[in-house]
Amino acid sequence: MSQNPANDPRLDVRGAVDLSGLGRPATPAPGTPGGLPAPGPFTVDVDTEGFPALVQSSTQHPVVVLLWASWSETSINLARDLGALADQLGGRLLLARIDSEANPQVAAAFQTQSVPAVVAVLAGQPLPLFQGAPPADQVRGVLEQVLEAAAANGITGTVAAREAEPAPAEPEEPPLPPLHQEAYDAIERDDLPAAAAAYEQALKENPRDDMARAGLAQVGLLTRTRDVDLAAVRKAAADAPTDVDAQLAVADVDVLGGQIEDAFARLVDTVRVTFGPDRERLRVRLVELFDVVGADDPRVAAARRALANALY
Repeated sequence: MSQNPANDPRLDVRGAVDLSGLGRPATPAPGTPGGLPAPGPFTVDVDTEGFPALVQSSTQHPVVVLLWASWSETSINLARDLGALADQLGGRLLLARIDSEANPQVAAAFQTQSVPAVVAVLAGQPLPLFQGAPPADQVRGVLEQVLEAAAANGITGTVAAREAEPAPAEPEEPPLPPLHQEAYDAIERDDLPAAAAAYEQALKENPRDDMARAGLAQVGLLTRTRDVDLAAVRKAAADAPTDVDAQLAVADVDVLGGQIEDAFARLVDTVRVTFGPDRERLRVRLVELFDVVGADDPRVAAARRALANALY
C-alpha cells in the first residue's frame, strides 16, 4: 500500500514550509507544550547571571539544582517530580532549574557528565546527589537527607513562596504577503499546483524573495513524495545505486523524514559517479533541497562544500 509523506508527518506550512528544525528541537518556554512545567512557588529558573545570587542564598536555606537539557525527555519528567516535591516540602528548600546547554559555565562548575543531574548546594558548597531520574519516592528520600544535612549545619531558613508567573502569551504572527498567503491557503486545501503557482509569481515579482524560493522548493518536495511507496523507493535505490532517478526519490523521502545528512550524502556520492545531464539534475535537486532545509543549517553548509568538491 502506498504511503503519503505529505500527510505523515503533518508539516507547518505557514508561509514557506519550515523544515529547518528537523533533528534540532527548539527549547519551548516553561509552561508551554514540550517545555518544562511552569515553575511553582518554590521553584526558580536560573541562568549564569543569576547563579552567584543562588549560591549566596544557600547560606539561608537548602538549594537543590536540576541541570537539564531541552532534548532530554527525562529532564522534563524529573523537573515535574522535583517541582511537586518542592511544593510538598513547603519552602524548606528551593528548587533551581538550570539549562545546561544555555549555561555551560554553570554545568562545568558542577562537573556534571550527563543530564539530568541533581546537585544540592549548602552554604555555597555543592553536594552531588544523583544523575538520571530515580523513582519519585527515592527522590523524596534524597531530599529528606539534604534537609537533615542542612539542619546539621544550621541552615534552617525557609523559602518565601513566589507568585505563579502567568503563562507566556503566544506571539501574534505577522500577516503574510498576499501571494504567500495564497500559497499557504492552497497548501491547506491540498492544492499543491496552486501553491507552486503562487510562489512562482512571487519570485517573478521579486527574484530575491528567499521565502518564496524556499516555499516553492518545499512544495516541490511535497508534490514528488505525495503518493510514493516508501518500501519500494528504498528497495529501488538499494538495488540500483547508480540509478539517478532512484537516488533522487529516496533522497526526497529522507529529507521529508528528517534524515537530512543521509539524503545529502547520497546525492553527493551519486554526483561523483555521474556525468553530463544526470550530474546537472543531481546538482539542481541538491540546491532545491538546500532551500528546503534552510541556508543557515550547518548540514547545508557542509553539503555545499561536499558538492563543490564532487563537482570540481
